[in-house]
Amino acid sequence: MIRGYNFAMPLKGKSSKMKNIQKTPQTFTFIDLFAGIGGIRTAFERVGARCVFSSEWDEDCKLTYQANFGEIPQGDITKINSDSIPDHDILTGGFPCQSFSIIGKRLGVSDPRGTMFWEIEKILKAKKPYAFLLENVKQLTTIDGGDTFRTMLKILKDLGYYTHWKVLNALDFGWPQKRERVIIVGFQKNHPFKFPDKLYIKTKLEDLLESDEKVDKKHFISDHIKEKLKEKVKETYNYATIWHENKSGNIGVHEYSCALRANASYNYLLVNGRRRLTPRENLRLMGFPDIFKIVVSDSAIRKQAGNSVAVPMIQGVAEQMMVALNQEPIKI
Repeated sequence: MIRGYNFAMPLKGKSSKMKNIQKTPQTFTFIDLFAGIGGIRTAFERVGARCVFSSEWDEDCKLTYQANFGEIPQGDITKINSDSIPDHDILTGGFPCQSFSIIGKRLGVSDPRGTMFWEIEKILKAKKPYAFLLENVKQLTTIDGGDTFRTMLKILKDLGYYTHWKVLNALDFGWPQKRERVIIVGFQKNHPFKFPDKLYIKTKLEDLLESDEKVDKKHFISDHIKEKLKEKVKETYNYATIWHENKSGNIGVHEYSCALRANASYNYLLVNGRRRLTPRENLRLMGFPDIFKIVVSDSAIRKQAGNSVAVPMIQGVAEQMMVALNQEPIKI
């Protein structure tokens, strides 16, 4: 099991009124859009919320999701009638980010993949959930000089939501992966929401790594590559490290992982300069526990982990949403 992180129990406190119904964290319902393998769902279930609908189009992701949550997500959200989605309190979604990523073409909303935000807008209009949490790459805030992002925020405001956003880093949540993402949170009323502070109790990289003796030999690099690396990194380290080779061929040695990516991570990240990450280590670095089942190929799980959210970071935000929802809205 993953050690070193205190996954909080559901919060307790005075309940708030949502749609004139008394709610406790345990009775908040949410939907899981662009669900992937359920990172956001994992985070919200840890704070006591209940998922009532999920949507994901990737077939391998659906297999992993079914194995771990006991249900098959519905498919392509663009083909689902919004009226058929169950009523819910919180909409969540890490909508596709290829359009905004530094490794994509940065086409923004002119790219069809960028239009997935408009699917979110459509559901917010139709179902009017009380709150939402959206996640994307930090580049979303700067593409087109910030125009795309400002347009999105205006749309959310026009839909009647008090909106908060911030770029967060999984490293600040005690997790050994440098993964920066913009998080957007909104409420129908002006609840006193604050993004979580940094955590100073950290999970060490060594807590997430498997013992070399138990790792399949296929993950180890060749002696030839190892000798080439030694020419670039002459220091020795008596603690766990991830070696990161950038496009220029320079190698950084860190006590954390650089951001996992859907396809490239296997090649450019090395554990202690000796081997590549295993599928289990990829999941651990995203914050999934060891009870999370692996039912697809190594390459598929690497892609799924690279496209996932950092669960501890999302959980921290979800906890703060529960705190805000259990406080009276600010009167203006």
